[in-house]
Amino acid sequence: MADLFTTESDLDSPLADRMRPVNLSEFYGQAHLLADGKPLQRAIEQGRAHSMVFWGPPGTGKTSLARMIATTTESHFIALSAVMAGVKDIRASVAEAEQHRQMRNRSTVLFLDEVHRFNKSQQDAFLPFVENGTLTFIGATTENPSFELNNALLSRARVYVLKMLEADELVDILRRALADTSRGLAGRYSISDDSIALMANAADGDARRALNLLELAADLTDDGAISEAIVKEVASGSRRRFDKQGEYFYDQISALHKSIRGTDPDAALYWLMRMLDGGCDPQYIARRLIRVASEDIGNADPRALQLTLNAWEAHERLGSPEGELAIAHAVVYLACAAKSNAVYVASKAAMQDAQKYGSLEVPLHLRNAPTKLMKELGHGEHYRYAHDEDAAFAAGEKYFPDDMSPATYYHPVPRGLEIRIREKLDEIAQLDQQQQKKKQT
Repeated sequence: MADLFTTESDLDSPLADRMRPVNLSEFYGQAHLLADGKPLQRAIEQGRAHSMVFWGPPGTGKTSLARMIATTTESHFIALSAVMAGVKDIRASVAEAEQHRQMRNRSTVLFLDEVHRFNKSQQDAFLPFVENGTLTFIGATTENPSFELNNALLSRARVYVLKMLEADELVDILRRALADTSRGLAGRYSISDDSIALMANAADGDARRALNLLELAADLTDDGAISEAIVKEVASGSRRRFDKQGEYFYDQISALHKSIRGTDPDAALYWLMRMLDGGCDPQYIARRLIRVASEDIGNADPRALQLTLNAWEAHERLGSPEGELAIAHAVVYLACAAKSNAVYVASKAAMQDAQKYGSLEVPLHLRNAPTKLMKELGHGEHYRYAHDEDAAFAAGEKYFPDDMSPATYYHPVPRGLEIRIREKLDEIAQLDQQQQKKKQT
């Protein structure tokens, strides 16, 4: 039965909206922000509002916290979505806030969901009214504020990081919805503990998704008994959070790369499967693995690059899911292979010199001489053809520009094939030194 403060239209709204927590006692998760004595907890309990940005995954309580702050501070609450709103809506909100301040001596909390979708000029439109106290600004975003929000706005708002909810917290949220007599589903449905746990796991840290799954399962039952079969059916379409091109996308790609670099094939496989389960394009992963093979393995095991190219081609030919095994094959090989970033470091150092020295002339003896004129100008003169020298090496020959001292960029590591490469380079360095001594005597 609805209580005196619940209208029929409220009961027609989605379960996730009806069960939105209205105070901290109903709020689950975010103990790192809301435990006793934490700054955000004190601000809410004591009715002190300040401009802030909530950064975290969907369904973690960003909107609910904004509403609580408005309620405890007895502020007028305006909610906008950056997906739909523009500068015109901001101006209208400012006018509404000024009216409440002048006529009712009441402050205003302006909540902007998905604030990262506003461009620079739209974000700047808030600043004067945040500074003069017309508005207390609360933004919500799933993207890293460091990249998506203006420094001017960030300097005026404190960033709070919200975390995805734990499975046991989602179980508690689902149980509260099933037991709530005014806003929830009390007395109307039965469901097993195992089914609740399955639903919480499928929600993947998102309270809104968990409640939506419960409501969908309830709609599919005819007799009030939400069976495990129904729960499996509604949960089967749920995918893990991946957020292509967003923060979680790059975090998981980074975790895969670093697990391979750290020679942990098990962790690397886990992150690979997390991304595939979340809907990541396997071809994107294959392309990234090519980079890994060159950056972190290089000449310590040259087979790594070829095997990764083969895995990419195998997926192109087979598609999913068959081709994904070839990518997993490559991931495990890369993780177990000898590691070297010597080529990566060398290429960066060489690029720095290329930019530092500019367009130095190619030495005459290294230039091509396909014409008579070029030969007359000395192109290719005194060039020593390495294959005609002992051991196919022209000891003492110089290949750097004349106005640049020879540099050593490549330092092979004592692992894998680069052990042999180091021995070879040391050997030819000795031959160069012997040649220099001959010239000096």
